[in-house]
Amino acid sequence: MEPFSSPEPGFPAEKGSPVPQKKSRILVGVTGSVAALKLPLLVAELLKIPGLEVKVVTTERAKHFYNAQEIPVTLYSDEDEWQLWKGRSDPVLHIELRRWADLMLVAPLDANTLAKLANGICDNLLTCVIRAWDLSKPLLFCPAMNTAMWEHPITAQQVEQLKGFGYTEIPCVVKKLVCGDEGRGAMAEVWTIVESVKRILEERDLPRQS
Repeated sequence: MEPFSSPEPGFPAEKGSPVPQKKSRILVGVTGSVAALKLPLLVAELLKIPGLEVKVVTTERAKHFYNAQEIPVTLYSDEDEWQLWKGRSDPVLHIELRRWADLMLVAPLDANTLAKLANGICDNLLTCVIRAWDLSKPLLFCPAMNTAMWEHPITAQQVEQLKGFGYTEIPCVVKKLVCGDEGRGAMAEVWTIVESVKRILEERDLPRQS
């Protein structure tokens, strides 16, 4: 796990020299949906965005769906929260991560974590980061679950609750699911998610934090 460090102060570009690429930081949260299989591809595509630094926070259940060796960025899990903190003066990881990030993307957001976030539950590293999230910063979420779960009335209530916090939904889509059912509930395509991130970066002109 790499330490947190502040970026070096910038210097004005000399006349005629290229303008430095502005950098931003995105924290990707991944939860225990089968759509977590797409995490390696999602991270790879995000890294293609110029000036974007990526870190990932995973739930324990999400680990079943991807190979950590295929994730070429820092990957945090619940274990790291407690390894980093040993005493009162030590940094608290979920607070350090919310300070570090300029924006957050939760993809996929499974039904269980959706319910937790809507009700303020924070019982793992990811949900603690989101509970402490700075609401002036963008947070995008990508629901992913079985159609039967998606169509349950409580799901719409919980999605609206998150949107009421100011979070942005990247809607799930209709397709044949891994279980064989066909219907709405699949996570949005990776390219759709990446384009949404690009749009947020352009609209907000997000800087790298100091």
